[in-house]
Amino acid sequence: MKKIYVGNLPFSATDDELRKLFEEHGTVESCNVIMDKQTGRARGFGFIEMAEAEADAAIQALNGVSMGDRALNVNEARPRRDDGGGGGGGRSW
Repeated sequence: MKKIYVGNLPFSATDDELRKLFEEHGTVESCNVIMDKQTGRARGFGFIEMAEAEADAAIQALNGVSMGDRALNVNEARPRRDDGGGGGGGRSW
């Protein structure tokens, strides 16, 4: 399986819409539009998992394609950084 990053999604995008777009290029194993916890809207990106050959074809076919008047940024997802970032701001006295 290959994980695909899809950026510049419209804020109205849903998992079903994204899945349908990618299913034109093969079997989608998983689809996840990342949602903002506070607003409930899409955050503008998501992830797809497909078989490697189908994923490569989908990346080639869909990068730059318009969805809701936005040109999608489609490429292989990079591994998540585990640098322990975030949080902080606490004072040390």
